[in-house]
Order: sequence, then structure tokens, then C-alpha cells
Amino acid sequence: METLKFKTNIKCNGCINAVTPYLNKTETISHWTVDLDSPDRILTIETSEPPQKIEALLKEAGYTATCIK
Repeated sequence: METLKFKTNIKCNGCINAVTPYLNKTETISHWTVDLDSPDRILTIETSEPPQKIEALLKEAGYTATCIK
């Protein structure tokens, strides 16, 4: 597993509740958090998935994510 970081448009706890089912349904994601205090709303994920898969999951949930690390 590796730790990936994404700039997102997740803005609040309601948004986090909306993406939770999408991120939790993937068994290759062991842990994730969103820093709502950061202006870039950084999503940090421990996963074995490629960044494109995470970006697609967020898009499916109605949000954007751009890998920054």
C-alpha cells in the first residue's frame, strides 16, 4: 500500500458523507481522510489502487480529485 494525496472539491462533512460509500466499497483502500481545514481540501488515501482509479471513484460520487502526490 502507498499513501496518495489528492486536491479535491470536498467542502464539508456532508460531502464526506456523500463520498464515504464510494471509498469504503473498495477493499484496496485501507484508510482515508479529508483535511477540511486546507484550502485545497486534501484527500489522503492509503491504497494499492492507481491514482486514476481514485479519481474515477470521486467522479462517480460527483466530486473532483487531482493527484498531487
